[in-house]
Amino acid sequence: MFLEVNELTVDFHTEDGVVKAVDGLSFEVERGTTLGIVGESGSGKSVTNLAILGLHNPETSRISGSIAFDGQELLGSSRSTMEKLRGNKIAMIFQDPLTSLSPFHTVGAQIAEVYRKHRGVSKSTARDRAIEMLDRVGIPQPKVRVDEFPHQFSGGMRQRAMIAMALVCDPGLLIADEPTTALDVTVQAQILDLLRELQEQSGTAIILITHDLGVVANTAHNVLVMYAGRAVERGTMREVLREPRHPYTWGLLGSMPSLHRPVDLPLEPVRGTPPSLINVPRGCPFHPRCDHMELLGAQVCTVERPELSPHRGHGDACYLSIAQKTELRSRSGEEKQ
Repeated sequence: MFLEVNELTVDFHTEDGVVKAVDGLSFEVERGTTLGIVGESGSGKSVTNLAILGLHNPETSRISGSIAFDGQELLGSSRSTMEKLRGNKIAMIFQDPLTSLSPFHTVGAQIAEVYRKHRGVSKSTARDRAIEMLDRVGIPQPKVRVDEFPHQFSGGMRQRAMIAMALVCDPGLLIADEPTTALDVTVQAQILDLLRELQEQSGTAIILITHDLGVVANTAHNVLVMYAGRAVERGTMREVLREPRHPYTWGLLGSMPSLHRPVDLPLEPVRGTPPSLINVPRGCPFHPRCDHMELLGAQVCTVERPELSPHRGHGDACYLSIAQKTELRSRSGEEKQ
């Protein structure tokens, strides 16, 4: 397995207590595939991937578990080892390119800097590589735009420049953190098509962090649904989106606009708010927002935390039986017709 995360835990020490940002998370990513990690803000998506990159402050965080990348254990690796990996074999596209790109340097200079650091080439060679990458991600007149500053690029072009910077060293793993946030639908589709095309050309593994299941449906091979720092459902894109098993996944899907939904039918947001990660509810962390506890008896969901099963394949962390979930989904579909 190209990337294998096992029992990852990330805690932050604050004045109010210990924040359990990630709590025993496990997943795998193969070469040439895309894993979509979805969930509301604060579910632990970005914290997980910053842990893969080794970007958490060791003085304020405590990380345990295992992160194996291409046979190499990353947790506990030295700072110099991680610096050699970041931007080279593992790269990240941050969600806000305007704040991620320096306003004081040209776009081309910032792309070239990454290439020079990891390849040790001359300035002219790095500049040629930056022009090549800008052209590769579809920026017009790359020989001219290479000398422009980020504020001279549109939002979609800045995101393309960030992708060019992330891919300049041909990384094996690309982490895309909300890569289409604040972009209009047309540009969003272009960015997703670009990622898919680049993956087909280079065989890069991609972790796509998003709260938008529509983005996942168009891009991901596999899906991991996170809630309160844990995985509550896992499976292929078709399994999770067409046959969702966890009530939280149902809620995410029900809150999405759809062309197949009757125009007079209102969206159904997940009621309540995500829990505090300092005081996570006992038992199933989703139980305060779940509408189906009465089928099991409240004590079951509020006392013992369900585990994600099976280890591989389509699994979910919920005590409802498959038969009960099928009946509930069928009843919900009839009510919406």
